[in-house]
Amino acid sequence: MIKHLLELVEVAKSLNTRKLVLAAAGDEDALLAVKNATIQGIISPILVGDMLTIRTIAKRINFDISELECYDIIDNFEASVKATALIRQGNAEILMKGAVGTGVLMKAVLDKENGLRKGDTLSHVAVFESPYYHKLLGVTDAAVNVNPDLETKIAIIKNAVDVFHKLGNPNPKVAIVGSVETVNPRMEATMHAATISMMNYRKQITGCIIDGPLAIDNAISRKSAEHKSIISEVAGDADIIMAPNIDGGNILYKTLNFLGGAVSGAVIMGAKAPVVLTSRADSDKSKFLSIALAANIG
Repeated sequence: MIKHLLELVEVAKSLNTRKLVLAAAGDEDALLAVKNATIQGIISPILVGDMLTIRTIAKRINFDISELECYDIIDNFEASVKATALIRQGNAEILMKGAVGTGVLMKAVLDKENGLRKGDTLSHVAVFESPYYHKLLGVTDAAVNVNPDLETKIAIIKNAVDVFHKLGNPNPKVAIVGSVETVNPRMEATMHAATISMMNYRKQITGCIIDGPLAIDNAISRKSAEHKSIISEVAGDADIIMAPNIDGGNILYKTLNFLGGAVSGAVIMGAKAPVVLTSRADSDKSKFLSIALAANIG
């Protein structure tokens, strides 16, 4: 089982080199991550975007792109459409977000005629390594599903569990979190959490252990759970945190990265190929680890 994010790099280096297409590639941190992943032999990149900007950045970071497959497309949406088409046509295996908004890229990915849908729910899964937690921690969904209903939440959990299975964890512990750890009929998220937990208990959802609702402190601190007399296999030892909505997921994601001293890798699951999707403010290290994560699960 993978215990540290840098292990993703070593595993990815042992696999076949993946073809990665970077949409709207005029982003310095994204290009630096692609450069490092190329040097490590993890990927063979294709660049799509404003080539004037891309060449300027590549020169600044000493990245020789003269032999790479490149497509000069200035408009970010059109660049996203082209990158998505390359995946769909079998010319690339991993899609990566560059200097383009998540909504713009996902519009291309979700297009019913020309996108990367395969009938499943798409969701964002981030894997964190924090100096303040005893193992890798998944967070979902911070980027795609705004206010998921019960059925969508089940699909989001299954996508996150799939990632952890591929990282070598056969039975990850999933904490469905919110503002309280008690069921309140006036708080729909707590009702969803209780329903999903019971479905897991009755083996309607398998391959993981689920508990909720839990507050975030109960989910990651055994002492906090004991203080509140919570008896749970998940409390204090969660592998995956599922947020009630995109606000909670996004706030947790960015807090861990920018205030919590964590490093992370993140992908979109449920499409025909892994989509490396990080915040444009994320570091090149985070984007590099996201490429390694995608190479491991693709």
